[in-house]
Amino acid sequence: MLRDALLLQLGYNATLVALGAAALGLAAGTIGSFLHLRKRALVSDAISHATLPGLALAFIGLVLLGQDGRSLPVLMAGAAVSAWAGLWIIGWLTRSTRMTEDGAIGAILSVFFGFGIVLLTVIQSLPSGRQAGLEGFLLGSTAGMLRADAITIAIGGALVLAAALALRRAFLMVAFDQGYAEVRGLNIARLDLALMTLVLAVTVVGLKVVGLILVVALLIIPPVAARFWTDRAELSVAIAALLGGLSGYLGAAVSATAPDLPTGPIIVLVAFTFFAASMLLAPRRGVVAALLHQVQLGQEVHRRQGLVALAHGLPVHEARTRRLLRRAGLMRADGVVTEHGRAAAANAVRDEARWRALRGSVALAELAAHDNGLTRIDEVLTRDQISEIDRRIGPPKEAT
Repeated sequence: MLRDALLLQLGYNATLVALGAAALGLAAGTIGSFLHLRKRALVSDAISHATLPGLALAFIGLVLLGQDGRSLPVLMAGAAVSAWAGLWIIGWLTRSTRMTEDGAIGAILSVFFGFGIVLLTVIQSLPSGRQAGLEGFLLGSTAGMLRADAITIAIGGALVLAAALALRRAFLMVAFDQGYAEVRGLNIARLDLALMTLVLAVTVVGLKVVGLILVVALLIIPPVAARFWTDRAELSVAIAALLGGLSGYLGAAVSATAPDLPTGPIIVLVAFTFFAASMLLAPRRGVVAALLHQVQLGQEVHRRQGLVALAHGLPVHEARTRRLLRRAGLMRADGVVTEHGRAAAANAVRDEARWRALRGSVALAELAAHDNGLTRIDEVLTRDQISEIDRRIGPPKEAT
């Protein structure tokens, strides 16, 4: 059944939900990347929690007008207004008081969410309150999603993604060098407002799929996972969008095969799986790569120490060092140095002499900061610079 869900063969509505969740994930990963680079990820948490009063008030208003309170466009509009109010209050508190932004976010987050919970309790006392289905907006629920709802979510996610791509260069410029962005004539306040608007849009669009409590995870987890794979900003944004889209698509597919489980947590768990895999397996920043690098570094230290000892005619006592030298063909099993080992030992000692001379050079002293005991000097200096140092320290000495 999971295979059918992944191949979009579980029916029209299930297909729309999967594609809508994928569009939401793409948008969330993209917007979340810019938010992460601006170091304002906590704002998304406040926005998501601030939507709850707007949802509840929109439902109450529809019921009082004799309408169906489960109209998704109206509920989303109410959530957007409420979130905007919370965002404006956070900005006002930060500008007009001594309260820091994170303090204002914490206050608004808790107050708005608490007020929303009170309103949900009031709704339960209404005649149609028990059939409201608003609890689905807390953790996400696609089981009762209508075709129109899925289309609304898909279109909303696609529009947010398109707006983010159109503004990506300006967002990146502000994130990395705000002063340069101002010199180039960019309006920082307007760009921040545009970014917060897109975050709000993703939050509102994702309420039905992921839920207001967990939508922040879809904004944060994919960008953080993407940073393990690359240092390039635009590539990181693309990877985050891909991870977010896959999280939404796979999570919706799994949810379609297990309708009793809430959709939002499944999508977030899929996103966390990508994060865990990235943290462990990324080629440069992953845990496995770091452990392998530490092992290789330790081996290089032992090898270098062994070569220096051989160059000075000293015995190599440590078994690990002798094993590494033998494996590299620098020493025979009986402890006798090979010709290759003599040459390597002489080169190691020569490098140390060059580094000492470099540290004493007035013109090139700054380059000596690259010396970590293992770096070859030809990785730092040009051939002409090395030749100049060699003329100062004299001809190399042969290893004994």
